[in-house]
Amino acid sequence: MPVKSMTGYGRANAVVDGTQINIDIKSVNHRYFDFNSKISKDYIFVEDKVKKIINENITRGKIDFYLFINSDAVTEYDLELNEPLAEGYVRAFKTISKKMKIKNDISASFLTRMPDVVKIKKGDIDESKTESCVVQVLKQALLSFDAMRVAEGKKLYDDLVNNLDIIEKNIEEIEKLAPKSIEVYKEKLKARMLEALEGREYDEQRLIMEVAIFADKIDVGEETVRLKSHLSQFKDLIDSEGQPVGKKLDFIVQEMNREVNTIGSKCNSIDITRFVVDTKSVIEKIREQIQNIE
Repeated sequence: MPVKSMTGYGRANAVVDGTQINIDIKSVNHRYFDFNSKISKDYIFVEDKVKKIINENITRGKIDFYLFINSDAVTEYDLELNEPLAEGYVRAFKTISKKMKIKNDISASFLTRMPDVVKIKKGDIDESKTESCVVQVLKQALLSFDAMRVAEGKKLYDDLVNNLDIIEKNIEEIEKLAPKSIEVYKEKLKARMLEALEGREYDEQRLIMEVAIFADKIDVGEETVRLKSHLSQFKDLIDSEGQPVGKKLDFIVQEMNREVNTIGSKCNSIDITRFVVDTKSVIEKIREQIQNIE
């Protein structure tokens, strides 16, 4: 089933080459591709690669991407001793011991707990290795993300097919009712002419001409044919494999609505009006549904 929803969520957690990586992807509908990331500044260098891969899989939608990397697993640390500061502490402790006449029991472990005596120096991150690890986990996250979009798309597809069937049946009813409305008009016009002439013979040719003018005025044959064509194109698109179809479907729905409005303006039958109103309501449902189709 080719239709995909723009709403989705995917997650993947893995340890790759000793690196703990957690990735979350979520999306909602949007007219264009809108990418937002939450990545630690230490790993912002992976953003362009991540965005490119996601855009290759998703063409439309507001995407939120979250990346967490356990830096302890991928970064080496060095301890840097501030020798001048340590020597200053030693001298200070000796002076205190001498002046206060107390034991100077300073030890190395005690000295390292003094502020700024020992600093933790973070090693350089292997960007190429880290990016490669992130890409591996991203591909796993995209699989679960895409599975959800397909599942949501299946629901949308089923609803769309059902609504298209309703419109198709309404068109059939309108086509059946249209000739009847002409006959009803003819009988009403004939009755009015007889009433005006007080029973005298009426002009049959004039009656035929008036009915013909009315029939041409209310003829919705072209509109129903085009509406059927739009329905066929719509079905072909949601059944097609390949490129996203959301924007094309939106255009077709606009055209469908245009034809139904024209039918509504032409008809003067209460029964036809009822089917027109119902069809417009169904088209609006379809319009709302396709806003979430990629």
